[in-house]
Amino acid sequence: MNRPHLLDLQPPVAADPVRAAGFLDDLIEAADAKCMGDTLRTALAGDGWMTRVAVEGMIDGAPYLRHLMKRAPSVFADVKTGTPEAVLERAASVLKAAIAEATDEAAAMSALRHFKDHLALTVALADLSGRWGVREVVTALSDGADLTVQLAVAWLWGEAVKAGELGGPEVKGYTVLAMGKHGARELNYSSDIDLIVFFDPERAPFTGKGEVQRTFIRITQGVVRLLQNRTPDGYVFRVDLRLRPDPGSTPVAIHADAALNYYEAFGQNWERAAMIKARPIAGDFELGEDILKSLRPFIWRKHLDYASIADVHAMKRQIHAVKGHGRITIAGHDVKLGRGGIREIEFFVQTQQLIGGGKNPGLRMRRTIEALEALSAVGWITGDACDDLTHAYNALRAVEHRLQMLRDEQTQTLPPDGEALDAFAKFCGHTDPAVFRERLKSTFECVQDHYAALFETAPSLANDTGDLVLTGVEPDPSTVETFARHGFSNPEDVIKTIQRWHHGKVPAMRTTKAREILTELMPALIDAIEATDNADAAFIAFDRFMGRLPTGIQLFSLLKANPRLLSLLMTILGTAPRLSKVLMRRPSLLDSVLDPRFFADQPTGANLAKALDRSLADAASYEEALDLARMVGHEQDFRLGVRLLTKTLSPADAGKAYADLADLMIRRLLKTAWYELAKTHGEVRGGAAAILAMGRLGGREMTAGSDLDLILIYDHEEGARESDGERPLSPAHYFTRLTQRLVAALSAQTARGSPYEVDTRLRPSGRAGPLATHIESFAGYQRERAWIWEHMALTRARVVCGDPELKDQIEAVIGEVLSRERERGKLFSEVREMRAKIAAAHKPKGIWDLKHVEGGLVDIEFVAEALVLAGGAKAGATAQRIADALQRLAEAGMLESKTAGELIVTADLYQSLIQLLRLALDDGQTPDNAPDSLKRLLVSTAQARDFEGLTACLKDRQARVHAVFEEILSN
Repeated sequence: MNRPHLLDLQPPVAADPVRAAGFLDDLIEAADAKCMGDTLRTALAGDGWMTRVAVEGMIDGAPYLRHLMKRAPSVFADVKTGTPEAVLERAASVLKAAIAEATDEAAAMSALRHFKDHLALTVALADLSGRWGVREVVTALSDGADLTVQLAVAWLWGEAVKAGELGGPEVKGYTVLAMGKHGARELNYSSDIDLIVFFDPERAPFTGKGEVQRTFIRITQGVVRLLQNRTPDGYVFRVDLRLRPDPGSTPVAIHADAALNYYEAFGQNWERAAMIKARPIAGDFELGEDILKSLRPFIWRKHLDYASIADVHAMKRQIHAVKGHGRITIAGHDVKLGRGGIREIEFFVQTQQLIGGGKNPGLRMRRTIEALEALSAVGWITGDACDDLTHAYNALRAVEHRLQMLRDEQTQTLPPDGEALDAFAKFCGHTDPAVFRERLKSTFECVQDHYAALFETAPSLANDTGDLVLTGVEPDPSTVETFARHGFSNPEDVIKTIQRWHHGKVPAMRTTKAREILTELMPALIDAIEATDNADAAFIAFDRFMGRLPTGIQLFSLLKANPRLLSLLMTILGTAPRLSKVLMRRPSLLDSVLDPRFFADQPTGANLAKALDRSLADAASYEEALDLARMVGHEQDFRLGVRLLTKTLSPADAGKAYADLADLMIRRLLKTAWYELAKTHGEVRGGAAAILAMGRLGGREMTAGSDLDLILIYDHEEGARESDGERPLSPAHYFTRLTQRLVAALSAQTARGSPYEVDTRLRPSGRAGPLATHIESFAGYQRERAWIWEHMALTRARVVCGDPELKDQIEAVIGEVLSRERERGKLFSEVREMRAKIAAAHKPKGIWDLKHVEGGLVDIEFVAEALVLAGGAKAGATAQRIADALQRLAEAGMLESKTAGELIVTADLYQSLIQLLRLALDDGQTPDNAPDSLKRLLVSTAQARDFEGLTACLKDRQARVHAVFEEILSN
């Protein structure tokens, strides 16, 4: 968007130069009375960054600043001849010394208020001169507020120590959190400070005199009194404690455990948003950080929480309704709460942080501008949005500050009449008030456009869908007409079904909130169903989906906030019944596709690793690590399925991605399981382990729901008899335990489900052999006792992870075994016998049993594996992926090029179709009675004419593969 005419502020210009000169004379006269007149004249006459013209503009436009200059003329001279930073540093030193010497509240209050005067005037001078930008201004104000709170707490704590209630000078067990702009170090020029006070009696040096809670309540009340009460010296900061949990019924200092229990059980969405900016600023910082760490799961949810975002946006609509800000005006416009104001930028940022921050800790910063930059860096918002909103935020905060400098009022409302507004424009450095109005309005409009694009596109009942009256006993005739027009053959039944939902007949609709959200969502839902090829079938699928949902608020809110997801949901429901069932069990998976880069980023091993590592970083225990890993596994598995269905990922690439995900899960969970095992049993001297993958995982041709065929192979130093932990184990027992832990981590059913089924039967001697295999046992078995089918399986074996030296040993054994001399006729005979046994055990159910049907994928795999064992390995023609092995066999002269080409094309076709069928259909289902949308996807993937043409193609290919199988393996 990047608009060239957004507002910029300049040093102030006097609205009435004659009046301003008179004010300046008054200031000098007041300074003379304090023996500071010459110093002030010298400072005004000198060159530098705060000109006399700017000073006149400042005191003419802002009575409050004129008052501060009279009270403390030395501040201007000090700032002019030095730096604002140095002046504030000296003021802070003076304050600390005064508080340390204060013998009563009056002395402490006086010192704090003199510091505030110095702070306010110094910041104003640095701001209005252009010496500081908005960031430096808000940082200085926030740091000044931090210091005053810290010193107030320290002085009151010292008084409690003197009274014998507390036993040590160091503040322990009592912490103050700054909230809102103060917490973000973005404090306004004349702002309240929002604080929450927590205490933990277990950490506090309480002497037992009195009651601990009363002591902390009294300290908190004292902080408010020291900072807020007005005296002849003024006040420091207005203090607001109402952001604490349930402020109407809780004390001003809250027990930390009670607060955490409140947030867990009753915490509101606005409290989550508020806690984004929370920061410990006084007292026991360690306690404050511990509380915020405990609140992370409350603030940063792993699943995108669109119900929360709807709540936040509802708050924004309420603000507009109350304030009457339906359109942008300049006179009387509220730069914070009005249309296009600061609050819209903050809402824009905070809602995106709540959406994405659960999975991306890089979005969890407090400051608005930093959050905008982070959102832009990860592609969550555009660079233009970031640039526009950054400029607008800085400009509007600068305007807000100048409004508050006028009279030290917490106001954000522009002057309501033309003359006052013109004068304020000059105070903002614009000699032409019309230009000021135009650029300020452009700034508001820029913010509003970005905000509207993000939030204000929710579906409405007042669209072109038609009448949707879904109440009453009999169907409304106009609503029947609406459904008929949208492709439903029996609208009355559809209406009755929807009415059944609204009567709470399905679990997802048993709350008022869920019914309200679905009502708003209904027009978009009808449009999405109509967009499918069969509205009746799509609606039936959605009804089935509704019936199995455990709850509806989160999903409906998600769909309402992201209407494009409705189309994707209907694609899943209409095309992939199996994936639909996964989504019914875990509807939160749908939010995993909302990352703006979802369809652009390839699911590489590196990307998958980042997602898993981000989740595991938050694990507080072994069990939580396993749960988080399973959650990421399910999520990534679902994402891959969606990419397959939407044809943004090829079946071949999906096979590799599924395998990359499984590899990653195995590596991370092996490391986690080993670490947990070692805590109790220690380490085996020289112990090393590696995971050998077989089958589809080994060949990196996995599908949705593929088993993991794994063997754990280990080694250790010669003479190592047991591990060195508290409960030592023999090496064999140790690595068996490790295998058991890994298998459980990968496959055990928990609340998060089971990512994989693990099959360890391909280990030496199968079920009769030990669960973990020593490298020497593995080598001996493969050399001397393994069956031919086990050597065939080795052609696809791949070391997924483990000790590099052990990996080399395993690969050397496999290479040796595969390359040994074999009698060709005997080998092929045994391969044919094995194929016959498989056919007897897995009777094919027709041409769509693409793996086991005669002429199916197993036949192609057996041809490739048999030829590898018959000399292909020795000739270098080995590869875990079947198509690659066939190509190398042809290059080595073991297979005719034409035949190899036919088998490769057919294998790739089978693999592609199997990918889609495993994703979409349950066991026992066939494409013959599958949804039409799935049939079309299969036809498109196979590049066939139509479904009948695909069926004929498969029959021809299966006949040809069977002929090749017989021709090659009968020789």
